[in-house]
Amino acid sequence: MAEQDRATVDFGYQEVPVGEKAQRVRGVFDSVAERYDVMNDLMSGGLHRIWKQFTLARTGLRPGDRALDLAGGTGDLSRGLLKQVGDSGAVVLSDINASMLGRGRDRLVDEGAGENLAVVQADAEVLPFPDRHFDCVTIGFGLRNVTHKDRALAEMHRVLKPGGRLLVLEFSRPNDLIRPFYDLYSFQVLPRLGQWVAGDADSYRYLAESIRKHPDQPTLKAMMTAAGFERVAWFDLTGGVVALHRGYRL
Repeated sequence: MAEQDRATVDFGYQEVPVGEKAQRVRGVFDSVAERYDVMNDLMSGGLHRIWKQFTLARTGLRPGDRALDLAGGTGDLSRGLLKQVGDSGAVVLSDINASMLGRGRDRLVDEGAGENLAVVQADAEVLPFPDRHFDCVTIGFGLRNVTHKDRALAEMHRVLKPGGRLLVLEFSRPNDLIRPFYDLYSFQVLPRLGQWVAGDADSYRYLAESIRKHPDQPTLKAMMTAAGFERVAWFDLTGGVVALHRGYRL
């Protein structure tokens, strides 16, 4: 059954009415926004910085280009995109969550971001941008929270220029050697860490569950292909704990 035809959708391991997921996800990120960056470092042992640098190295951006950072949160990828496009280019930091977006905007402005940065609160399923507008779209650790991933991928395809690139950085399915340890960490350690640092075990339990419900590497590749992307490939990082999918609009 196509995503748009379903009456319910996953929210972690729960099934909720389609109209409720966005509100519930908003509540999760409202709760964790203040401690989000600290938790990223603790949860990944700092590896998220390496994963993001790997992503940035594959944008293909040049000075003067335009980039869209979807689900950009506190601005890690946007910071790198701004350096790549330079003063003559443009980067849009976008997120559906106002709390996360505000933290990202303030952080980047404090670091010296200028007029080449725009900040737009937007739903990835209904992007308020023209057709064929961006040279690169990134979405880091955000696609799994989208209610209708197929709609969001179609929108990303629409706003890319011919030759433009989509980079999807997301938790994925680790290899068989790592998986038992990863499961133990995700469901036993991570919620306790969330309670200790952010005062919120439930939100981090949801994040662990949402990773398990997210499409694995081959499935996401097929979804990107169905949305119109060509030459779709993925790169497994840290044994497949994270994967970077790249596709082109030709």
